[in-house]
Amino acid sequence: MVKVRRADLLVMNGLELDQWAEVVVQGAGNSRVGPGAPGRIDASAGLLVLEVPQARVDRSMGDVHPVGNPHYSIDPGMAAGVTANILEGLGRVAPQSRSVFERNRQAFLARVDQALARWTAEMAPFKGAKVVVDHNMWIYFLTRFGLVEAGSVEERPGIPPTPSHLTRLIALMKDQKVKVIVSVPWTDQKLAERVAQEAGAKVVPLAPAVGSVKGADGYLETIDYNVRSIAQALR
Repeated sequence: MVKVRRADLLVMNGLELDQWAEVVVQGAGNSRVGPGAPGRIDASAGLLVLEVPQARVDRSMGDVHPVGNPHYSIDPGMAAGVTANILEGLGRVAPQSRSVFERNRQAFLARVDQALARWTAEMAPFKGAKVVVDHNMWIYFLTRFGLVEAGSVEERPGIPPTPSHLTRLIALMKDQKVKVIVSVPWTDQKLAERVAQEAGAKVVPLAPAVGSVKGADGYLETIDYNVRSIAQALR
């Protein structure tokens, strides 16, 4: 709250992923970054959102996102849209520096484009490969690089799986020759390892965000880590 009280700009992920932050904003009492204020940015504005539910969502379905999957930042192809939203916010609070912000954005996007060409080439041999995830947050990354999500360790998002679900999942992995379980750092690694061992696969920990694993110290480094890790596992 102390940090937000001093802020001129607050960048929100959006898609209801960070609704908890509204409590922080209220406690901070900073009208500059409140809902609808010039200093509030929704980074998701205008993005093509995946996995938008076609029916009513309730808590019995687990941690289902009612307005679509909010983990778009794992797809480097979203960088242009996200940074455009951030640029607009920066321009509102510091219009005198807009040209500097724009130059910096273009320089960053040039680095992303260069890296994306390399990542795409590295992942091209594995297009159509099937993987299992341990939590539903990789659809943007998988879609970007042509991989297919064959199943999930979680039966419902955020809810521990039943033994019968795991039995079906292991059978599916054996039948479809799935060799990789994509894992995030905070999930039950022992469970994922057990499923992988039963199915003849391997667990591949990926970085869901900057700083979430060692070596993922910046955005480009994070995507590079993920591409390198999954390519090595599928090779």
